[in-house]
Amino acid sequence: MTPERMPYEQAIQQNFRMVKVGDAFGPTWWTCWFRVEVTIPKTWMGHEIHFLWESDGESLLWRNGEPVQGLTKMGEKTSYILTDKMKEGDPWSLTLYVETACNGLFGAGKGSMIAPPDNEKRFNVTRADMAVFHRDVYDLMMDMEILLGMAKCLGEGSQRSFQALYTANQMVNMCDPTDPGTFSTARSLASGIFRQRNGDSQHTIHAIGHCHIDSAWLWPFKETIRKCARSWSSAIQLMEKNPQFTFACSQAQQYEWVKRYYPSLYSRIKEYVRAGQFIPVGGTWVEMDGNLPSGESMVRQFLQGQNFFLQEFGKVCSEFWLPDTFGYSAQLPQIMRGCGIQRFLTQKLSWNLVNSFPHHTFFWKGIDGSRVLAHFPPGDSYGMEGRVEEVLKTMNNNKDKGRVNHSAFLYGFGDGGGGPTQIMLDRLERMKDTDGLPRVYFSTPDRFFSLLERDTGQLCTWVGELFLELHNGSYTTHAQIKKENRDCEQILHDVELLSSLALTRSESFQYPSAELQHLWRLLLLNQFHDVLPGSCIQQVVDDALTYYGEIRSSGSRLLNAAIWSLFGGELSSRDPSLPRNFLIFNTLSWERTEVVALPGANGAENLVLVTVPSMGYTQAPAPAPPPHAVRVVQEADGSVTLENGIIRAHLDSMGHLNSLVLVSSDRETVPRGVFGNQFVMFDDIPLYWDAWDVMDYHLETRKPVTKLDQALEVGIPGGLRGSVHFSLQLSNRSILTQEIVLDAASPYLQFHTEVDWYESHKFLKVEFPVWAQTTNATYEIQFGHIQRPTHYNTSWDWARFEVWAHRWMDLSEHGFGMALLNNSKYGASVRNNILSLSLLRAPKSPDANADMGHHQFTYAIMPHMGTFQDSGVIQAAYNLNYPLHVIPTGPVLYRPWSAFSVSSSAVVLETVKQAEAGLHPCALVLRMYEAHGSHVDLWLQTSLPVQEAVICDLLECPDHRQRLTLESSRLKLSFSPFQVVSLLLVLQSRSP
Repeated sequence: MTPERMPYEQAIQQNFRMVKVGDAFGPTWWTCWFRVEVTIPKTWMGHEIHFLWESDGESLLWRNGEPVQGLTKMGEKTSYILTDKMKEGDPWSLTLYVETACNGLFGAGKGSMIAPPDNEKRFNVTRADMAVFHRDVYDLMMDMEILLGMAKCLGEGSQRSFQALYTANQMVNMCDPTDPGTFSTARSLASGIFRQRNGDSQHTIHAIGHCHIDSAWLWPFKETIRKCARSWSSAIQLMEKNPQFTFACSQAQQYEWVKRYYPSLYSRIKEYVRAGQFIPVGGTWVEMDGNLPSGESMVRQFLQGQNFFLQEFGKVCSEFWLPDTFGYSAQLPQIMRGCGIQRFLTQKLSWNLVNSFPHHTFFWKGIDGSRVLAHFPPGDSYGMEGRVEEVLKTMNNNKDKGRVNHSAFLYGFGDGGGGPTQIMLDRLERMKDTDGLPRVYFSTPDRFFSLLERDTGQLCTWVGELFLELHNGSYTTHAQIKKENRDCEQILHDVELLSSLALTRSESFQYPSAELQHLWRLLLLNQFHDVLPGSCIQQVVDDALTYYGEIRSSGSRLLNAAIWSLFGGELSSRDPSLPRNFLIFNTLSWERTEVVALPGANGAENLVLVTVPSMGYTQAPAPAPPPHAVRVVQEADGSVTLENGIIRAHLDSMGHLNSLVLVSSDRETVPRGVFGNQFVMFDDIPLYWDAWDVMDYHLETRKPVTKLDQALEVGIPGGLRGSVHFSLQLSNRSILTQEIVLDAASPYLQFHTEVDWYESHKFLKVEFPVWAQTTNATYEIQFGHIQRPTHYNTSWDWARFEVWAHRWMDLSEHGFGMALLNNSKYGASVRNNILSLSLLRAPKSPDANADMGHHQFTYAIMPHMGTFQDSGVIQAAYNLNYPLHVIPTGPVLYRPWSAFSVSSSAVVLETVKQAEAGLHPCALVLRMYEAHGSHVDLWLQTSLPVQEAVICDLLECPDHRQRLTLESSRLKLSFSPFQVVSLLLVLQSRSP
């Protein structure tokens, strides 16, 4: 027994003791190695001999130093074929090793599958044996199973049903258990049924072996590595005996794990990849969440995944494979197309709680107009077992009858791994072309989609997001993971930009490609669809937070290295005795005017108002009064007014926002008789999926928070910044403290919030009523935005009672509106005229401690005249999420400098990074997107020495037909609504 996972070479050197069936081992997450000495009786000569092993844990069988097969009771893998036919010369004695993980296929939940793990659970081996396998009996039983399945599932109105039933009855009458010779005669009757072929019009099912392995869920990341070995070695075992068997397998991260920890198994996998049986699919690093990662993170999922598949297997994937995630962003079709993928397979929308999705095969159209061919297996599962009822459901449930005559059928145990079994293959083999059943082909994803693509003229098109009407609590659960994700996306963005600029300014600087790839892969791993949503056990959360910590620490070091390369000769850290000046660096692609805090003596801060050019820097000015100072006035009743010449806010003693006025128009934002910044608590008790779901009935339990802990007080009395603070008692144990801040020149009011949260099945939100009348609200998504209704007219509208957004959402009527910005939240809703931001949940499964503890986050409100596009809401939300960098320098004064700027506010320059290896030693990739939903022509201005500019795809492959001409350090670009454009710039490196 060992608490750590031990390599085979080390394990077999340990001291083993005798054990017997029934002995207990454990506890949970430990590993037990068994050495099994096998002696085959000589009387078994000529027979097929199996090794039988059953235990409570997941096991991997090792033979001759190689992992050969998983042995998992729940996965119906409890036997291993020692020999197909024992013959002279074969060894009668051999030694096997069984590596048993102290966890089941779905972890070790106490009482239910999704309960927190029972960390003290003990495990048993319940069978360790050898047996002669009677293949003729097995074949007879498989024939009978298919016939009885046909009799039962085809129904009383089917002639074929009765034919199958009568044939099965004849077989029973004919079989004599004492005379094996009768078995073949009985089987010939079954063959008569199976030989009766289908007509040409019969529906065709494409059977594709599958093994969905969650990269972490009810078990930690480390256990997933062994799940891959158990499942994939079993798949290889099946391929050796079944040349028709094909197996589709996604997630480059899992391939990389197997390559690192099981190199011999990986070599065998590569052989079967070349043979066309083991089929890499998906194109992404992991099967990520489809809603919460940023647009750039989604691009990197494909960039890292496709590059890995190309490097390892010589080709990229042509299908995006995401069977199990909690909704699908409307920007995914464009991202797929930009990464060389035009096909999409998923299944999860069959879980919709309210509305049945109307298609199984259709075109999916994104917000920019990009289309991909999408397919949902009509069997509503990615873990079929090859049974008659499943193939019939796949045919009968198909919602696109008449439009398409092909369906995918993914078979094999999944989620916890396991994959296909020989029994599944034998079932499907009998149904390949049997009258009364759909035609079944052992197929591949490419063969399946190629047949669909032959005739798509009748297919329907779905426009916009594919919203899952379930698991909407996952937008909020585990707030710390979500905050770390947002922060780490920002950190890597800034590191790449500053490293790119250092690359062009200093011959000695080496762009940290390998380290950035490592950090990106950690972030992408944490965006797996049970990690970022928070639907995982505490051990996974702990691992994820460790990875985020590594990104933070390494990111800070890399950022400092790039800054040193850019300004190293003048950094004050080089000589602390030199006078201290400060540079302010802006990593966003527009000029920003903001209040920043400069470090002062004895830990004090000096506030300055500074204007910083886009993607560049300026010298910090000396402290000076702003053109319009912030005024903070407290009234006798304890209420406070903050005003900065742009907005004027009035707050009562509990921190409620009674009034918010745009000064230039004197337009009030808050409706009469209500107030904003209202915290509300809800009872939050889902039907089953605790960490995943928030049910609509929670809205009936709304309770405003009314208990004041500390009344509103003035913090900073005005000038460049004004602030007030207060605290509320959320419950007997939970306290919320908030500092409300208004800066000079700022168009938004900030709410810096801290919560000590110790609740059970509660949901905390904050609400802002808006004095505006409209039927739709706008929400930011990846590289753009979408609108969702504010009413519940239809069941489709009602099912969106809790939705997701990224950095902002906006509620506007013609000419006026208000945006709610945030720096780490995703759950949201707008009903009628109330903007609601979801802050914290308190589920108890599968992590009993989810969200307990201290939280910090910021949100802001921004009233505006005109549209949110023209009033700068998008830029304001970026500003809130990407703070300016304060860089201490020596006595040298710097002139303002900008690396890049764009001439239109409609386009965001999202990313600047070094091009992938092999393109050019000094080449950058710029990623831009149109954010307003408009056609626009613009100029990209740069101060860098550009030699060549060419449009490339999201995988950074240049399209030499789209070369751009540099005109006075400017490049002219055209965008259509929400278009993402990547630009490859080849630069001439230069010394400082």
